[in-house]
Amino acid sequence: METPGSQTSLHRANLERVVRAVRLAGSLTQAEIARSTGLSAATVSNIVRELKDGGTVEVTPTSAGGRRARSVSLSGDAGIVVGVDFGHTHLRVAIGNLAHQVLAEESEPLDVDASSAQGFDRAEQLVKRLIEATGIGPDKIVGVGLGVPGPIDVETGTLGSTAILPGWSGINPSEELSGRLGVPVYVDNDANLGALGELVWGSGRGVKDLAYIKVASGVGAGLVIEGQIYRGPGGTAGEIGHITLDESGPVCRCGNRGCLETFAAARYVLPLLQPSHGPDLTMERVVQLAREGDPGCRRVVADVGRHIGSGVANLCNLLNPSRVVLGGSLAEAGELVLAPIRESVSRYAIPSAARRLSVLPGALGGRAEVLGALALVLSEMGDSTLLDSSVPAGTPAFT
Repeated sequence: METPGSQTSLHRANLERVVRAVRLAGSLTQAEIARSTGLSAATVSNIVRELKDGGTVEVTPTSAGGRRARSVSLSGDAGIVVGVDFGHTHLRVAIGNLAHQVLAEESEPLDVDASSAQGFDRAEQLVKRLIEATGIGPDKIVGVGLGVPGPIDVETGTLGSTAILPGWSGINPSEELSGRLGVPVYVDNDANLGALGELVWGSGRGVKDLAYIKVASGVGAGLVIEGQIYRGPGGTAGEIGHITLDESGPVCRCGNRGCLETFAAARYVLPLLQPSHGPDLTMERVVQLAREGDPGCRRVVADVGRHIGSGVANLCNLLNPSRVVLGGSLAEAGELVLAPIRESVSRYAIPSAARRLSVLPGALGGRAEVLGALALVLSEMGDSTLLDSSVPAGTPAFT
């Protein structure tokens, strides 16, 4: 039995620190592990050797700063994680390993608003099909990350707004999918997962404070503070779409008037152009036409950018993030939308906050949320299972 403060418990804690650092980063050199954990280079070297012998990590030659180094990542055989992203019009599933490598990914159209049962049926089928395609047994699944297009009530685990997904009223997404797949399921809203995806794999790498703005059928933000997703006590942090821009403006689905969403979301923007561009117009098509020089689409995209910039300015004044990442199809407009966002931020934000802010397009496109779902599992899973299956009991301690 381990006793607190013993050599055995100290060694166990050091093992967990190293595994956790590698798990969250995907891969690190031994020098980077030492810096991130505070352990000595000798201790890290011994622990990495032990974990490698136990099959928990893989070590490959690399270079750092022009010098030879060894890159450490979790073993590809240590387990797999699953990401499931429900959008309003699509379902996307990805399978990844613990070394942050995506092994399989597929997307298909789906009217998520219509029926939660249909959505979970399709998700279960797609997950099982992709798992089978990888040739890896389902017993290797460590957990599933699940993204939904609405706020999650942190106390009940249910969707917090039936106005957003009326067909999902009273549904606990985590329990529903976990019951079908028989593994732990971690759930969050799509904007938070987009932030996590960009933080780990995309335009958010290298910063600890950022806001990920997703503009689609609604407008939401995922907030990262000190490297962690900030959800708030009720799980509704980041609902930037419901900042009031005009109290006499259009009635929003939330019941208020003039929310940012009523000036920027696709459901409100597309009707402005459909009389001249046809009833089948999509936001993706608007962005494409804007890039090709269509004056009406360019004007609408610029107006949307200025409105989003007003919301971002409020975020700057309140939270002072160092980076804002724009996701969703609107990000494909590039400077046509980013320049108006920066213009509004410069006009309405505190100058010192605006000067320190960079506004970038997302690097992951429509994959941000499903990759964020993979990252959610990697951040939430514990290290005990990995260690207990690989490190023999009674291993000598290193300090």
